[in-house]
Amino acid sequence: MHPLGFLNPLDNVHSFDPDKHIPDLAGKVIVVTGGNSGCGKETVLQVAKHHPQRIYLAARSEAKYDDAMKDISAAAPNANVKFLQLDLSSLASVKSAADQILSENDRLDILVNNAGIMAHPHGLTQDGYEIEFGTNHMGHALLTRLVLPLMQATASKPGSDVRIINVSSGAHQMAPGAGIVFAQLKTPMKSFVPARLYGQSKLANILHARELARRYPEILSTSIHPGRVETNLTNVMFDQNSFFGRFQKFFDYMAGALPVQQGTLTQLWAATWRRQEVKNGAYYVPVGKESLGSKKSQDSGLAKKLWEWTESEFAAKGY
Repeated sequence: MHPLGFLNPLDNVHSFDPDKHIPDLAGKVIVVTGGNSGCGKETVLQVAKHHPQRIYLAARSEAKYDDAMKDISAAAPNANVKFLQLDLSSLASVKSAADQILSENDRLDILVNNAGIMAHPHGLTQDGYEIEFGTNHMGHALLTRLVLPLMQATASKPGSDVRIINVSSGAHQMAPGAGIVFAQLKTPMKSFVPARLYGQSKLANILHARELARRYPEILSTSIHPGRVETNLTNVMFDQNSFFGRFQKFFDYMAGALPVQQGTLTQLWAATWRRQEVKNGAYYVPVGKESLGSKKSQDSGLAKKLWEWTESEFAAKGY
């Protein structure tokens, strides 16, 4: 056990083993954003072993897809894993990706909103939103909105089990005091440190899942915290050869940063565990343990306000 492992406990409530506990996924269509690396890639790799009809690996470039497929094909050589071009910082790219999903499928069973950015330099998305909020929340919210009719249709079919998983983070507790600073979401928010902006976007992921569950109870929508995971997401914070980069690696060791295979367990659990044991709208921490999250993450009024604000933005932009 790591000396500071208590900072990142792995409480495997359900003793979840992907090889043993993911059921046969025959006939299911699955979308995983950010499927080219880290927990997204591991999610694709693990579900690919269980015979789904089709998996869409969403990534910014086909080169990233090709690189990820080396490991995925080795683990599941017969899996049907398709490339889906997706840049979550561009609503036009999100619309194009959704159009491809809708045109190629008569069902969509599982959507894993996994991709994200962290500690990005202050800036705006192509559509004018604070870069982390626009990528981590707005991009996923639009993708979800556009494929919802297909997911609803799938949910109406006998024997269906339709799910949306928003990959959030315990870092949602670092969101600004107001939770979501609506008045500044279309600015770079330079008065806030990156941790606050990341926390705001991750809080939005939780609130979005809660409101999805309230509005669409036929679809099982959850949000999860994967744990402190060894991925490239945190490597953007510092040059890994710098003093701060080396310190970060040391802290990861001392805090018990999880290898990707363990860090992916909670989203795999949420996507595939027995439906009757997964609570709609809940927020889960490793592994499959329900958590209340921060007070703001439990604020139904804030969830409703975020939903309505997001919808009004999409309407104004013609989506």
